[in-house]
Amino acid sequence: QVQLVESGGGLVQTGDSLRLSCTAASRRTFSDYPMAWFRQAPGKDREFLATIHGIHWGTYYAPSVKGRFTISRDNTRNTVYLQMSSLQPEDTAVYYCATTVRQHSDIRGDSDIEYWGKGTLVTVSS
Repeated sequence: QVQLVESGGGLVQTGDSLRLSCTAASRRTFSDYPMAWFRQAPGKDREFLATIHGIHWGTYYAPSVKGRFTISRDNTRNTVYLQMSSLQPEDTAVYYCATTVRQHSDIRGDSDIEYWGKGTLVTVSS
């Protein structure tokens, strides 16, 4: 079992930056597993944003956020981050941290996920 707790959400203005954090609690070795961020805007489906490999820290981004968002991790703190810049009102959503049961695998969407955090709300005002 893996518990994921996100933090760092809040109300920001257009053009601001924000960093989200997600800390994992479990008995497994954090660095053995990829981590990912998703978001769900009001009235829309959940959207994959970014993923980071556990060991070699390779990253992959959705085209909608590539160049604005950066995913990173600190394996000593069992924590993954999402640095967001140039935020726009359309970035308003609940942001979720997620991971899988498959070691050293790739995450590309919902179907790759077994564990979700409860989410943190990001609101971008115009």
